[in-house]
Amino acid sequence: MWDKIVEIIDQILSTSGIASFFQAGGWQNLVMILIALVLLFLAIKKQYEPYLLIPIASGMLLVNLFPDLMGIFNQTKTIDGIDLTTTGGQMTALGQGQGGLFDYLYLGVKFELYPCLIFLGIGATTDFGPLIANKKTMLLGAAAQFGIFTTFLGAIALGEWGLFPDMTFGLAASIGIIGGADGPTAILVTSKLAPTFLASISIAAYSYMALVPVIQPPIIRLLTTRKERMIRMEQLRPVSKKEKILFPIIVMVVCILLVPSCAPLIGCLMLGNLIKESGVVPNLVHTVSNALLYIVTILLGLSVGGTAIGSNFLSLQTILIFVLGILAFAMSTAFGVLGGKVMCLATHGKVNPMIGAAGVSAVPMAARVVQKEGQREDPENFLLMHAMGPNVAGVIGSAVAAGILLAIANFI
Repeated sequence: MWDKIVEIIDQILSTSGIASFFQAGGWQNLVMILIALVLLFLAIKKQYEPYLLIPIASGMLLVNLFPDLMGIFNQTKTIDGIDLTTTGGQMTALGQGQGGLFDYLYLGVKFELYPCLIFLGIGATTDFGPLIANKKTMLLGAAAQFGIFTTFLGAIALGEWGLFPDMTFGLAASIGIIGGADGPTAILVTSKLAPTFLASISIAAYSYMALVPVIQPPIIRLLTTRKERMIRMEQLRPVSKKEKILFPIIVMVVCILLVPSCAPLIGCLMLGNLIKESGVVPNLVHTVSNALLYIVTILLGLSVGGTAIGSNFLSLQTILIFVLGILAFAMSTAFGVLGGKVMCLATHGKVNPMIGAAGVSAVPMAARVVQKEGQREDPENFLLMHAMGPNVAGVIGSAVAAGILLAIANFI
């Protein structure tokens, strides 16, 4: 009788999460758990992108607490001949009930559903009025995208020189897109071109988005003078409803005709904005900009965090990706500010060059940084709406940049 009891206790312990934790590389999982706790601290205590970091950190916590249990994910690479493998064979998708929780959730990333639905929600919550009122700020959004392509070329060069031996075109493109400070776009590009590195790329992208108020100010101050930062800009003209309705239609047509591979992101972004500006479907606007956007954010965050398994995430490659990622973001900010300085000269001092820093896709954090930096020098200088022009242009620009990289990948 006692032998049977001991045997049952032994079986319970051997199948517990504690046993699984140590059997599957405990130190690596422990490090990832600590990283997840740090992200939760930043999200809850510091309020750095809490809507994104809380689901991502929770996903990381789950997969590293229970790295060997079928209830979370399935480690089989193929099911019924269907290969839906993601991170290094550690997660698969579905097949006749054999998949775990994240196997099902990850299908939304695998088939590009979550990033596109997030763009739909962003479109429904974004006012393109400042960009329409001052169309030349579209150039600042374009200038900031040079950081993406500069980092992309630099990453390719590192691979050619042997400093990053595992560098591929897809990985270089995925690293470069971090410079756009656009998490959904980074996820979409990486899931297509370098799925093995999805965790590293996406966590880097969202981390730098959360750190916009920390990273951008020093770059802005370095590249501008106090006199430039104190420039006041003229109030923007009112934008008619007709202009706001035509704008998303025109942008959708032009961008997709020029770069067809950006159609999923640009199409959803402009559809969301058209729904908002039409003024005839308030229930759709409310649903897309609230319930749908937040639901998809939770699912996307859990899916991304679920790819951050210790044995795959903790490597020299991950460190290099984070280093190159912050360089990409810093260069995008710098190119935006330099574009603003050129525009300042061209307009004889009518444009504050700081608004170029908002040319990255982090809406509206980058615009708020510009506003704060402006009021740091002149408390009565209001630059927020002027900065929103290049900011929303950056959303469009990063999606187009992603489409260009995906188009190039199709020819390689």
